[in-house]
Amino acid sequence: MAAVRVLVVDDLLTMRRLIAAILRELGITQIAEASNGPKALEYLAHHPVDLLICDWNMPGMTGLEVLQAVRADPRFKDLPVLMVTAEGSVEQVRDAIAAGVTSYVVKPFLPSTLKLHTRKCLKRHQRLASTVAQ
Repeated sequence: MAAVRVLVVDDLLTMRRLIAAILRELGITQIAEASNGPKALEYLAHHPVDLLICDWNMPGMTGLEVLQAVRADPRFKDLPVLMVTAEGSVEQVRDAIAAGVTSYVVKPFLPSTLKLHTRKCLKRHQRLASTVAQ
């Protein structure tokens, strides 16, 4: 997975670093970080990524709002979005699914759980890309 580019969005530096360390264990080395939703959207506007990993609870703009903004942009309609959050209520999961989330991991999580969902998101992305290329 060396060529995979991931953007990790979380207002907590320690969580961004933890997620990045787990991604590196998968062989992913191109990892960008954003501390909030507006910075994430600005980054996406100028840099291609293969996966967006986003927290739900952030000041100013929630992860759900980031997801909605990403899905509203035709350039990102197939971008896998993995929500990693302490929010695990049925309503919030339902809202994320309705907004087009690819996968959802509730904090606290085991590294193996994040790896599993990351692989799932990237495999889905690769299948979509190969379908479009044919």
